[in-house]
Amino acid sequence: MTQANLAHWFITLSRRKKAFILISADICFAIFALWASFSLRLGVFYQPSTQELFLFAAAPLLAVPVFIRFGLYRAIIRYIEIRALWTIIQAVSIYALLFAFVLHESGILGVPRTVLPLNWLNMVLLVGGSRFMARWWLGETYFRLGGGRNLSEHPKKNVLIYGAGSAGVQLASALAHGREFRPVAFIDDEPALHKRKINGLKIYAPRSLEYLINKHQISDVLLAIPSVTRARRSELIRLLETYAVHVMSMPGLADIAQGKVTFDTLQEVDIADLLGRDPVAPDSALLQANITGKVVMVTGAGGSIGSELCRQILVLRPAALILFELTEFALYAIEKELHHLLSRMSGLNDLEIIPVLGSVTHAERVSSVCKSFKVQTIYHAAAYKHVPMVEKNPGEAIRNNVFGTLYTAQAAIKEGVETFVLISTDKAVRPTNTMGATKRIAELILQALSSPEYGHHQTRFTMVRFGNVLGSSGSVVPLFREQIARGGPVTVTDPNIIRYFMTIPEAAQLVIQAGAMGQGGDVFVLDMGEPIRILDLAQRMIRLSGLQIKDEQHPAGDCEICFTGLRPGEKLYEELLIGENVSATSHGRILRAEEHVLLWQELQDILESLERATAANDFDQVRVLLTHAVSGFIPQCGIEDVVWKQDRKIA
Repeated sequence: MTQANLAHWFITLSRRKKAFILISADICFAIFALWASFSLRLGVFYQPSTQELFLFAAAPLLAVPVFIRFGLYRAIIRYIEIRALWTIIQAVSIYALLFAFVLHESGILGVPRTVLPLNWLNMVLLVGGSRFMARWWLGETYFRLGGGRNLSEHPKKNVLIYGAGSAGVQLASALAHGREFRPVAFIDDEPALHKRKINGLKIYAPRSLEYLINKHQISDVLLAIPSVTRARRSELIRLLETYAVHVMSMPGLADIAQGKVTFDTLQEVDIADLLGRDPVAPDSALLQANITGKVVMVTGAGGSIGSELCRQILVLRPAALILFELTEFALYAIEKELHHLLSRMSGLNDLEIIPVLGSVTHAERVSSVCKSFKVQTIYHAAAYKHVPMVEKNPGEAIRNNVFGTLYTAQAAIKEGVETFVLISTDKAVRPTNTMGATKRIAELILQALSSPEYGHHQTRFTMVRFGNVLGSSGSVVPLFREQIARGGPVTVTDPNIIRYFMTIPEAAQLVIQAGAMGQGGDVFVLDMGEPIRILDLAQRMIRLSGLQIKDEQHPAGDCEICFTGLRPGEKLYEELLIGENVSATSHGRILRAEEHVLLWQELQDILESLERATAANDFDQVRVLLTHAVSGFIPQCGIEDVVWKQDRKIA
């Protein structure tokens, strides 16, 4: 029987049989340890007298029950850790004390006193050493073969761990017990650690990356640096991009501390790390101003931004949180998640999470909810936002984005809501698509309702405008991941298309803070950093997946990039400001924009005409009205409404 087969045979035994083997071994150890203690003390191969044979019978009879009580036979040997040695020392110490008591009471004379500590030491070495030898044997033999499978069929992948701190050490230990990865070395920036070893793995400098990748045929590099800044992480990722390896990372310390993941969880490189953008510390006063102790409602609560707003609002301890959502499953999912979060938070037993199914286009429903629960703050995230989809269904986008905002805002005024925050978009600036135009009209509505001409009311309206958020529904990032997983091709609309990006948590946090700054009718713009070329993003994601881009220079590459052309309503770049009138605020990443507004009377006439044209499916007139109302609206394509186009085919 080979070593691997023997390991497989042992691990597949029943727990009862394994315990029997361990007990039998410990009986032998107890007898041998006592004999060795006499032999070492006397300096000869000891032969016990008839009277002393009693001690050799008593030793295992005392040791085994103590070991059972300390759980030494319940441990899974192949997963045993160094802290188990302390349990073994405790168990052997109790056994040694009991043995000393039995020896004293037995009346056997002539036993040297040093036999007792020698017996203790021998037992620690034999019991502890045997278990750690078995752990090493099973770990290096059984798991090297992927759980008893043939090595040629399921070999482990050789990996490097970047980061030799506590996180890297724990990760290496966890992977050693796994079936997928075999750590072969550490990489670390700290010169004092270079050429040293941790658990048998040598620590190298970053300049040794190419040497190690070639020598060990490295397939993956695992980033175990959860505490470094995002900017530093971005630098490291750029360094690793030049090698044909798959880069994965441990989650950040915040996620580990909150219990969302464990330290040994590996994930694809967070696209936020590619941005190299560290979040700015939030202003707690701004975060709490509209939320803590208040009744808060989020429309579109099940969407990408809406759900993240709900998560952050929950932490800020509102009096109640109302989830207003059209889609039943999305509402169920976010309610379930929030209740789970709530169960892990102390002191929030009286916080109500109220799920409400409804559409913002149903004015009476919105008004009824605001009145019944005495809503004080509304975050209006409900919107149709997918540009090509909206272009094919413009009437529904107008009803939802324009009139849904109007009805919700009027309900807020009617029921005395204190603060209303609109989640807007950079596509509202000089839009080339219907989605952007409808969101700009939504902004104009809130600006007009804030003007003295509309009349006095206590609701304070604020708009927050920002660009794309990473990982949202419709985002290119999950699409690219899916396409790369299939082996390509990765589809990019145009080689020159650029977009602003921000993480969903940062966007939601800034929305909450900006909402607290508004005086009424304010348009706030979030600092999105530098724009990113979508082609560069696609190329980096392919390389970080350990694949080579297939192009003219590399015809044998793994994954091709195809250009599909701009979709209906898309433009090459987005803007965040319509004019040049922008001023700073107390927050470094929130700007206040001063922009052209329409008086309520003029806007009301446009809205009435827009409602009639939409109801009649007169999208020629809709285009005229949107062009008149929205400054800089230049449609990038013709009318794409699917029903409207079908009617003309039939005609």
